[in-house]
Amino acid sequence: MGGMKREPGAPLPCRSEAELQERQRTGQLRVRIAADFRQLVQQQGLSQAYGQTDVVVAANAEFHDQASLHLSLGAIDPPIRLRDPQLDGVAALAGGAGSDLVLPLAGMRGDGQRHGGAQVLAALLAGGSIDLSAGGEVTPLQPRRELNTRLSLAQIGMGRLLLHRAIGENGLVAVSSAEGLIRSPYGPLLGPWANALYTCGGADSIGLVMPALSLLGPGSPVLVGGAIGWVVGCGSAHQPQPRRLPSGHARSPGAVAAVSVDLHELDPRWLRATYFEGHGSALLVAIAAPVPLLNGSIARQAAALDENLEAPVLDISIPRRIKPSFGGVPYSALKAGQIQVDGRLIPAAPAHSPRLAVAMAIELTERLISGRFPLRLPLQPLSQRPGLIPLEA
Repeated sequence: MGGMKREPGAPLPCRSEAELQERQRTGQLRVRIAADFRQLVQQQGLSQAYGQTDVVVAANAEFHDQASLHLSLGAIDPPIRLRDPQLDGVAALAGGAGSDLVLPLAGMRGDGQRHGGAQVLAALLAGGSIDLSAGGEVTPLQPRRELNTRLSLAQIGMGRLLLHRAIGENGLVAVSSAEGLIRSPYGPLLGPWANALYTCGGADSIGLVMPALSLLGPGSPVLVGGAIGWVVGCGSAHQPQPRRLPSGHARSPGAVAAVSVDLHELDPRWLRATYFEGHGSALLVAIAAPVPLLNGSIARQAAALDENLEAPVLDISIPRRIKPSFGGVPYSALKAGQIQVDGRLIPAAPAHSPRLAVAMAIELTERLISGRFPLRLPLQPLSQRPGLIPLEA
């Protein structure tokens, strides 16, 4: 297919999922990270680049506080009906008669320490053990009144990390019009208008290589923290119909996918427990996704340059649901380190990890080529029903 000559402007041939899977099975799958594909398009044109590429790999490494750890513990003797459990002093949730726990990763200890759910997860993955304490609701079959023990990863029968907002189409740029320091969930903002923080990797990110997350849906495999995770459906604040550029790329966060991954498969090299002063703990997670080039339209969108993509600028200092917006700024300016907002020049810095995202993209590329990562389309697309519905009170 790559050697076919085409007249300029001729439509690019379509490819099927089965064709790409066969190429992977026979060791002929041609995979490039997003930056390399864009460079090839600039050098040789879209037609030639498409003919030499089957899959583009995009990746994010963003901070997540909308996430939870789901643990299933073994039987305890004598049995206990867990109530008010804590993991390393961080409040968890328990329900029913079993030993299932849910730990919010943004939850924090009540003693003022910079220690939350993300730090608990990091300790488990590092091979350490954590305190598990809980009260017991006494019943005839569950007579135990309290539980105090230590828990390690090896003692957890089943665990899953659920990222409620794992992959979004786009990010935002946070600024502050207020005097002094604003502690935001993206990092410290100095005002008025002293710095800007942007949350998305632009042309290298999953949602801007794959507008509308069109090739993701329930059953889609993605590489999460070094493990194969699965899209379970729409994520928090899913907005499938945002304002879009003529190219189809979102001008705001847009569609969102939630992802679930096996706790025991996670690799601590690809995760970082973090703490945001004034907001709590969060988890920096590297996520990569394959973008099969099934047709010319997908390839054309995957080749979009940073100067042709934009993120919305929001004044985070305003404590209201609808915050003042200053339009969009191109990712080329954000990555150059300076943007212009309302006539002001403001230094910009990433509120994510470009280095970790590139490393995860390279890792997925190697796995796809070697056949260690499944290449498949979703069982069904993400829902078109908006998930961001304001709660009026």
